[in-house]
Amino acid sequence: MTESLNSLEPVERIAQTIRLVRGEKVILDQDLADLYGVETRVLVQAVKRNPERFPEDFMFQLTSEEFAVLRSQYVTSKGWGGRRYPPYAFTEQGVAMLSGVLRSPRAIRVNIEIMRTFVRLRRMLASHARLEKKLLELEEKYDGQLAVVFEALKQLMAPPEPKRRKIGFRQESD
Repeated sequence: MTESLNSLEPVERIAQTIRLVRGEKVILDQDLADLYGVETRVLVQAVKRNPERFPEDFMFQLTSEEFAVLRSQYVTSKGWGGRRYPPYAFTEQGVAMLSGVLRSPRAIRVNIEIMRTFVRLRRMLASHARLEKKLLELEEKYDGQLAVVFEALKQLMAPPEPKRRKIGFRQESD
């Protein structure tokens, strides 16, 4: 029985693993391992056996400071002990190179979906930039006559603020 690509790894799940580190869109080793269905150490071992395939612009290890910031933003520790070393971050090219190192059928299917997700993300960002440029041109052209409309459009285009969970105890009402 073969798994459908769409049901295997939804685009949303992959997109949620893409993070911005050092100005690069990357996926961390533990997220890739999870997507590929392997242990993180297995993925890292495969990469270390093929160092010539992973130059620094394809993959880099986070610094201790970057790792601390990442830990404060996301829950990155899995299991009882947590990581003893900062994770590796893979750029789009590094993820593509993983397909030559991890050769399972699942790895190939997941890799294809990751590449498609990077392409979709790039297209969305380009589309957003073009729309923002056109909006600014219109705003300049109409010189404040439609300021309220332009302000409303800017608010609609702004990314939503992340929902934050309230910290503390709930008080039960009587």
